[in-house]
Amino acid sequence: MAKPKRRFVCQACGSVSQKWQGQCHDCAEWNTLVEEAPATVFSSKHDLSGGGRPIAFTALDEDTPLPVRQPTGMAEFDRALGGGLVPGSAILMGGDPGIGKSTLLLQASASVARSGKDAVYISGEEAAGQVRLRAGRLGLADAPIRLASATSVRDILTTLGGMEPPSLLVIDSIQTMHSDKIEGAPGTVSQVRGCALELIRYAKESGCVLVMVGHVTKDGNIAGPRVLEHMVDVVMSFEGERSHQYRVLRALKNRFGAVDEIGVFAMEGAGLTEVSNPSMLFLSTRDEPVAGSAVFPALEGTRPVLVEIQALIVRLQSGATPRRAVVGWDSGRLAMLLAVLESRCGLSFSSAEVYLNVAGGYRLQDPAADLAVAAALVSALADRPLAKQSVWFGEVSLSGEIRPVSHAPLRLRESAKLGFDKAFGPPLNGAASSDEKGSARYDAMDLLIGLVERVVGSGD
Repeated sequence: MAKPKRRFVCQACGSVSQKWQGQCHDCAEWNTLVEEAPATVFSSKHDLSGGGRPIAFTALDEDTPLPVRQPTGMAEFDRALGGGLVPGSAILMGGDPGIGKSTLLLQASASVARSGKDAVYISGEEAAGQVRLRAGRLGLADAPIRLASATSVRDILTTLGGMEPPSLLVIDSIQTMHSDKIEGAPGTVSQVRGCALELIRYAKESGCVLVMVGHVTKDGNIAGPRVLEHMVDVVMSFEGERSHQYRVLRALKNRFGAVDEIGVFAMEGAGLTEVSNPSMLFLSTRDEPVAGSAVFPALEGTRPVLVEIQALIVRLQSGATPRRAVVGWDSGRLAMLLAVLESRCGLSFSSAEVYLNVAGGYRLQDPAADLAVAAALVSALADRPLAKQSVWFGEVSLSGEIRPVSHAPLRLRESAKLGFDKAFGPPLNGAASSDEKGSARYDAMDLLIGLVERVVGSGD
């Protein structure tokens, strides 16, 4: 490696000298020569301050037309996306194997193609004949979808470059794609990152909507580098239990809309069907209430969903270790709620097994479900049903308080639509007293103890 040359620059006139001297030979100033740090070989090769092409800036307040969302023809899919597909966006969809990701995207592609727009479906996991066989079973054989089976990103982009950009491009899946410029087998970190980058670049430049299917690990996370989720605009998760017919499509990241909207589908023999009223999937059809059952008006984005929370208490002989089993809710939050009921209401669950289930395989994350769970536990402990046509919602704190929850009027309106005429929870903002409004906290002791007396005492 050649040794970098030393330079001395005059701070007065800027002249350069190869050796230091007391007086500058150009401006005759004294003690103005200062040695300049030499450029290394690495910095000279990686200097990005020149040689590029200028980019064009756009003012934020410039009066230019904005991208218009394109509906897919599936209302639940559009709801989860925030209103439809944004041209030039990149969407990553993950989900467990066999949950219905390919079925959903094939149905969405058929709906887009039937509306007169161009849809391209490229499968790296199935042959074209296999996809056509599945499309025939779903009743989509007449949809004008451009179908191909390929795994080379170079071949895909070369083919797309010789035609008009499609409105929708589906890649199923990104873990099967590979680039001949990158070493490694398909599915490795470098291959997934490089292939996704090239496909996203094409989508941004052409204005087509790119949807990539992503594999998931056994923990439910999307396989591959985490940077893949940062590169795309929307990350969606298709969830549900394969033993249940319902499926929930939710957005984990959305640059063009809210991330708390969901779309609900039902898996049937002819594919996925949209569920416009998901509350009917998660509520019992019994005419008479049973012990240990409480209805909770959950909220997913702007959509209220009524779900049934079921509890079972089994008394054990003295000395046996009780078990706590939870399905669809946080087990840590159940332990906290049992401690509050024992400490604040005098109920004993220490010698009993506690089983809690959210009906229909639904998963609850709303803290407003605390009161509904408490009501189901008390009802199961007393073996008496709760009031007929009643809903329960409210957050229970460790200090024995029921705190107000968001969008309470919306929860009440949805409950009234389905025939529920009683609601138990914190006071609404307009119904609270001045002292309660000042602290914005409501005492839960009266409500919880009243619940115990109502169920254990009279059984009304």
